[in-house]
Amino acid sequence: MRRGPAAPPSNGSSADGRANLPVELLKALHLLTRDGRLNQDARRKLKQVDHLLQFIETVVSELPGREGGVTLADHGAGKSYLGFLLYERLFKAASTGWIYGIETRAELVHRSRELATGLGFDRMRFLNLSAAEAIGSDELPARIDVVTALHACDTATDDAIAFALDRQAAAMVLVPCCQAEIARALNAHKALALSRTPLAELWRHPLHTRELGSQLTNVLRCLYLEARGYRVSVTELVGWEHSLKNELIVARRTGQPRRSAELRLRALLQEFGLTSLIGVRFQLS
Repeated sequence: MRRGPAAPPSNGSSADGRANLPVELLKALHLLTRDGRLNQDARRKLKQVDHLLQFIETVVSELPGREGGVTLADHGAGKSYLGFLLYERLFKAASTGWIYGIETRAELVHRSRELATGLGFDRMRFLNLSAAEAIGSDELPARIDVVTALHACDTATDDAIAFALDRQAAAMVLVPCCQAEIARALNAHKALALSRTPLAELWRHPLHTRELGSQLTNVLRCLYLEARGYRVSVTELVGWEHSLKNELIVARRTGQPRRSAELRLRALLQEFGLTSLIGVRFQLS
Protein backbone atom coordinates (compact mmCIF):
# COMPACT_ATOMS: atom_id res chain seq x y z
CA MET A 1 0.00 0.00 0.00
CA ARG A 2 1.45 3.34 -1.05
CA ARG A 3 0.97 6.28 1.27
CA GLY A 4 2.01 9.85 0.78
CA PRO A 5 1.25 13.18 -0.85
CA ALA A 6 0.46 11.81 -4.30
CA ALA A 7 -0.69 14.96 -5.99
CA PRO A 8 -2.80 14.62 -9.13
CA PRO A 9 -1.42 16.04 -12.35
CA SER A 10 -2.30 19.66 -12.87
CA ASN A 11 -4.99 20.40 -15.42
CA GLY A 12 -4.61 24.12 -15.16
CA SER A 13 -7.32 24.51 -12.51
CA SER A 14 -7.63 27.88 -10.89
CA ALA A 15 -7.12 28.41 -7.18
CA ASP A 16 -10.83 28.03 -6.51
CA GLY A 17 -11.41 25.14 -8.93
CA ARG A 18 -13.38 27.03 -11.61
CA ALA A 19 -11.04 26.47 -14.56
CA ASN A 20 -12.60 24.84 -17.63
CA LEU A 21 -16.08 24.89 -16.07
CA PRO A 22 -18.90 26.95 -17.61
CA VAL A 23 -20.26 29.70 -15.42
CA GLU A 24 -23.85 28.71 -16.23
CA LEU A 25 -23.24 25.15 -14.98
CA LEU A 26 -21.79 26.46 -11.73
CA LYS A 27 -24.82 28.70 -11.33
CA ALA A 28 -27.18 25.79 -12.01
CA LEU A 29 -25.43 23.85 -9.25
CA HIS A 30 -25.74 26.90 -6.96
CA LEU A 31 -21.98 27.06 -6.61
CA LEU A 32 -22.07 30.58 -8.02
CA THR A 33 -24.55 33.31 -7.24
CA ARG A 34 -26.68 34.78 -10.04
CA ASP A 35 -24.13 37.56 -10.49
CA GLY A 36 -21.30 35.04 -10.79
CA ARG A 37 -19.82 35.36 -7.31
CA LEU A 38 -18.41 32.54 -5.22
CA ASN A 39 -18.99 32.58 -1.46
CA GLN A 40 -16.54 31.04 1.00
CA ASP A 41 -18.50 27.83 1.57
CA ALA A 42 -18.92 27.22 -2.16
CA ARG A 43 -15.22 28.03 -2.69
CA ARG A 44 -14.20 25.30 -0.25
CA LYS A 45 -16.62 22.81 -1.77
CA LEU A 46 -15.60 23.52 -5.34
CA LYS A 47 -11.88 23.34 -4.54
CA GLN A 48 -12.37 19.96 -2.89
CA VAL A 49 -14.47 18.52 -5.72
CA ASP A 50 -12.08 19.94 -8.32
CA HIS A 51 -9.12 18.23 -6.65
CA LEU A 52 -11.03 14.95 -6.55
CA LEU A 53 -11.94 15.32 -10.23
CA GLN A 54 -8.27 15.41 -11.11
CA PHE A 55 -7.68 12.07 -9.42
CA ILE A 56 -10.70 10.54 -11.15
CA GLU A 57 -9.59 11.87 -14.52
CA THR A 58 -6.21 10.22 -14.03
CA VAL A 59 -7.86 6.91 -13.13
CA VAL A 60 -10.19 7.06 -16.14
CA SER A 61 -7.31 7.91 -18.49
CA GLU A 62 -5.55 4.70 -17.42
CA LEU A 63 -8.45 2.44 -18.41
CA PRO A 64 -8.26 0.49 -21.66
CA GLY A 65 -10.76 1.35 -24.37
CA ARG A 66 -14.28 0.23 -23.51
CA GLU A 67 -17.09 -0.38 -25.98
CA GLY A 68 -19.74 2.17 -25.07
CA GLY A 69 -17.29 4.14 -22.94
CA VAL A 70 -16.55 4.22 -19.24
CA THR A 71 -19.28 3.55 -16.68
CA LEU A 72 -18.98 5.32 -13.34
CA ALA A 73 -21.13 4.93 -10.22
CA ASP A 74 -21.09 7.74 -7.66
CA HIS A 75 -22.36 6.56 -4.27
CA GLY A 76 -23.84 9.01 -1.79
CA ALA A 77 -24.16 11.44 -4.67
CA GLY A 78 -26.07 14.10 -2.68
CA LYS A 79 -26.64 17.08 -4.97
CA SER A 80 -24.34 15.41 -7.52
CA TYR A 81 -21.80 18.22 -7.75
CA LEU A 82 -19.14 15.62 -8.47
CA GLY A 83 -21.17 13.83 -11.16
CA PHE A 84 -22.19 16.98 -13.04
CA LEU A 85 -18.73 18.50 -13.00
CA LEU A 86 -17.16 15.21 -14.04
CA TYR A 87 -19.63 14.83 -16.91
CA GLU A 88 -18.90 18.36 -18.10
CA ARG A 89 -15.14 18.00 -17.95
CA LEU A 90 -14.63 14.42 -19.07
CA PHE A 91 -17.73 12.63 -20.38
CA LYS A 92 -19.40 15.36 -22.42
CA ALA A 93 -16.64 15.74 -25.00
CA ALA A 94 -16.11 11.98 -25.23
CA SER A 95 -19.73 11.43 -26.36
CA THR A 96 -19.59 8.00 -24.69
CA GLY A 97 -19.80 6.62 -21.17
CA TRP A 98 -22.35 6.85 -18.39
CA ILE A 99 -22.48 8.30 -14.90
CA TYR A 100 -24.85 6.82 -12.32
CA GLY A 101 -25.61 8.89 -9.23
CA ILE A 102 -26.79 6.77 -6.29
CA GLU A 103 -28.56 8.64 -3.48
CA THR A 104 -31.06 7.76 -0.75
CA ARG A 105 -32.81 11.16 -0.57
CA ALA A 106 -35.59 11.14 -3.15
CA GLU A 107 -35.81 14.92 -3.40
CA LEU A 108 -32.13 15.19 -4.37
CA VAL A 109 -32.53 12.42 -6.96
CA HIS A 110 -35.52 14.25 -8.45
CA ARG A 111 -33.65 17.55 -8.56
CA SER A 112 -30.61 15.95 -10.21
CA ARG A 113 -32.77 14.29 -12.86
CA GLU A 114 -34.40 17.61 -13.72
CA LEU A 115 -31.07 19.39 -13.87
CA ALA A 116 -29.50 16.71 -16.10
CA THR A 117 -32.45 17.01 -18.50
CA GLY A 118 -32.17 20.79 -18.55
CA LEU A 119 -28.44 20.65 -19.25
CA GLY A 120 -28.77 18.00 -21.92
CA PHE A 121 -26.56 15.61 -19.95
CA ASP A 122 -28.33 12.58 -21.39
CA ARG A 123 -25.85 9.95 -20.23
CA MET A 124 -26.46 10.56 -16.55
CA ARG A 125 -28.85 8.45 -14.48
CA PHE A 126 -29.90 9.06 -10.88
CA LEU A 127 -31.17 6.22 -8.73
CA ASN A 128 -33.01 6.47 -5.41
CA LEU A 129 -31.05 3.66 -3.74
CA SER A 130 -28.64 3.11 -0.89
CA ALA A 131 -25.17 1.79 -1.70
CA ALA A 132 -26.22 -1.55 -0.17
CA GLU A 133 -29.37 -1.73 -2.29
CA ALA A 134 -27.36 -0.93 -5.41
CA ILE A 135 -25.37 -4.16 -5.07
CA GLY A 136 -28.28 -6.32 -6.22
CA SER A 137 -30.06 -3.73 -8.36
CA ASP A 138 -30.67 -4.39 -12.05
CA GLU A 139 -31.07 -0.64 -12.58
CA LEU A 140 -27.29 -0.51 -12.88
CA PRO A 141 -25.27 -2.24 -15.58
CA ALA A 142 -23.36 -5.43 -14.85
CA ARG A 143 -20.12 -3.66 -15.69
CA ILE A 144 -19.07 -0.64 -13.68
CA ASP A 145 -15.56 0.61 -14.37
CA VAL A 146 -15.11 3.25 -11.68
CA VAL A 147 -16.78 3.62 -8.29
CA THR A 148 -16.59 6.90 -6.39
CA ALA A 149 -17.86 7.87 -2.96
CA LEU A 150 -17.30 11.39 -1.66
CA HIS A 151 -18.17 11.53 2.04
CA ALA A 152 -20.48 8.50 1.96
CA CYS A 153 -21.23 8.35 5.67
CA ASP A 154 -20.00 5.56 7.97
CA THR A 155 -20.72 2.10 6.50
CA ALA A 156 -22.02 3.54 3.21
CA THR A 157 -18.36 3.65 2.16
CA ASP A 158 -18.07 -0.08 2.96
CA ASP A 159 -21.22 -0.71 0.93
CA ALA A 160 -19.70 1.23 -1.97
CA ILE A 161 -16.61 -0.99 -1.72
CA ALA A 162 -18.82 -4.11 -1.66
CA PHE A 163 -20.64 -2.82 -4.75
CA ALA A 164 -17.34 -2.22 -6.54
CA LEU A 165 -16.09 -5.69 -5.67
CA ASP A 166 -19.36 -7.22 -6.88
CA ARG A 167 -19.04 -5.37 -10.21
CA GLN A 168 -15.28 -6.06 -10.40
CA ALA A 169 -14.67 -2.35 -10.85
CA ALA A 170 -11.34 -1.39 -12.37
CA ALA A 171 -10.90 1.42 -9.87
CA MET A 172 -12.32 3.07 -6.77
CA VAL A 173 -11.87 6.65 -5.59
CA LEU A 174 -13.11 7.04 -2.01
CA VAL A 175 -13.20 9.84 0.55
CA PRO A 176 -14.59 8.19 3.70
CA CYS A 177 -16.68 10.06 6.24
CA CYS A 178 -17.97 9.59 9.80
CA GLN A 179 -16.42 6.17 10.40
CA ALA A 180 -18.42 5.14 13.47
CA GLU A 181 -19.02 1.39 13.19
CA ILE A 182 -15.64 0.24 14.51
CA ALA A 183 -15.57 2.96 17.16
CA ARG A 184 -18.86 1.56 18.47
CA ALA A 185 -17.42 -1.95 18.49
CA LEU A 186 -14.28 -0.80 20.31
CA ASN A 187 -16.39 0.99 22.90
CA ALA A 188 -18.65 -2.03 23.47
CA HIS A 189 -15.71 -4.22 24.52
CA LYS A 190 -13.55 -1.57 26.16
CA ALA A 191 -13.50 -3.04 29.70
CA LEU A 192 -12.45 -6.47 28.44
CA ALA A 193 -9.80 -4.95 26.19
CA LEU A 194 -8.35 -2.87 29.05
CA SER A 195 -7.94 -6.02 31.13
CA ARG A 196 -6.33 -7.88 28.24
CA THR A 197 -3.84 -5.51 26.65
CA PRO A 198 -2.19 -2.13 27.32
CA LEU A 199 -2.95 -1.23 23.69
CA ALA A 200 -6.52 -0.57 24.84
CA GLU A 201 -5.23 2.68 26.33
CA LEU A 202 -5.30 3.92 22.76
CA TRP A 203 -9.09 4.02 22.95
CA ARG A 204 -9.85 4.31 26.67
CA HIS A 205 -11.05 7.90 26.41
CA PRO A 206 -14.13 8.58 24.23
CA LEU A 207 -12.36 11.11 22.00
CA HIS A 208 -9.56 8.63 21.36
CA THR A 209 -12.11 5.89 20.68
CA ARG A 210 -13.59 8.00 17.92
CA GLU A 211 -10.25 9.00 16.44
CA LEU A 212 -8.70 5.54 16.59
CA GLY A 213 -11.90 4.01 15.23
CA SER A 214 -11.75 6.30 12.22
CA GLN A 215 -8.08 5.57 11.57
CA LEU A 216 -8.47 1.83 12.08
CA THR A 217 -11.52 1.69 9.80
CA ASN A 218 -9.58 3.03 6.84
CA VAL A 219 -6.51 0.89 7.55
CA LEU A 220 -8.73 -2.22 7.54
CA ARG A 221 -10.45 -1.09 4.33
CA CYS A 222 -7.10 -0.68 2.58
CA LEU A 223 -5.88 -4.10 3.67
CA TYR A 224 -9.20 -5.60 2.56
CA LEU A 225 -8.89 -4.05 -0.89
CA GLU A 226 -5.34 -5.38 -1.23
CA ALA A 227 -6.51 -8.82 -0.11
CA ARG A 228 -9.17 -8.69 -2.83
CA GLY A 229 -6.76 -7.82 -5.63
CA TYR A 230 -6.35 -4.03 -5.67
CA ARG A 231 -3.32 -1.77 -5.52
CA VAL A 232 -4.05 0.95 -3.00
CA SER A 233 -2.71 4.45 -2.44
CA VAL A 234 -3.72 6.79 0.37
CA THR A 235 -3.21 10.52 0.37
CA GLU A 236 -4.69 13.85 1.45
CA LEU A 237 -7.48 15.21 -0.71
CA VAL A 238 -7.07 18.93 0.00
CA GLY A 239 -5.61 21.01 2.81
CA TRP A 240 -7.16 20.65 6.26
CA GLU A 241 -8.49 24.18 6.04
CA HIS A 242 -11.05 22.89 3.53
CA SER A 243 -12.31 19.69 5.16
CA LEU A 244 -11.60 17.55 8.21
CA LYS A 245 -12.84 14.48 6.27
CA ASN A 246 -9.83 14.51 4.07
CA GLU A 247 -8.42 11.04 3.48
CA LEU A 248 -8.44 9.89 -0.12
CA ILE A 249 -8.21 6.20 -0.97
CA VAL A 250 -7.55 5.25 -4.59
CA ALA A 251 -7.67 1.55 -5.49
CA ARG A 252 -6.78 0.07 -8.88
CA ARG A 253 -7.67 -3.52 -9.68
CA THR A 254 -4.73 -5.83 -10.37
CA GLY A 255 -6.67 -9.11 -10.18
CA GLN A 256 -3.95 -10.46 -7.89
CA PRO A 257 -5.19 -10.87 -4.29
CA ARG A 258 -2.48 -10.44 -1.68
CA ARG A 259 -2.44 -13.22 0.91
CA SER A 260 -0.14 -11.21 3.16
CA ALA A 261 -2.71 -8.38 3.30
CA GLU A 262 -5.43 -10.84 4.32
CA LEU A 263 -3.24 -12.26 7.08
CA ARG A 264 -2.51 -8.77 8.41
CA LEU A 265 -6.18 -7.89 8.23
CA ARG A 266 -7.11 -10.98 10.22
CA ALA A 267 -4.39 -10.24 12.77
CA LEU A 268 -5.62 -6.68 13.32
CA LEU A 269 -9.24 -7.80 13.67
CA GLN A 270 -8.11 -10.33 16.26
CA GLU A 271 -5.95 -7.83 18.14
CA PHE A 272 -8.75 -5.27 18.40
CA GLY A 273 -11.52 -7.76 19.17
CA LEU A 274 -13.29 -7.22 15.84
CA THR A 275 -13.40 -10.75 14.42
CA SER A 276 -17.22 -10.58 14.32
CA LEU A 277 -16.80 -8.39 11.21
CA ILE A 278 -15.34 -11.29 9.23
CA GLY A 279 -18.03 -12.55 6.88
CA VAL A 280 -20.14 -9.46 7.58
CA ARG A 281 -17.95 -6.51 6.60
CA PHE A 282 -14.93 -8.40 5.26
CA GLN A 283 -15.47 -11.37 2.96
CA LEU A 284 -12.27 -13.34 3.32
CA SER A 285 -11.11 -16.68 1.95
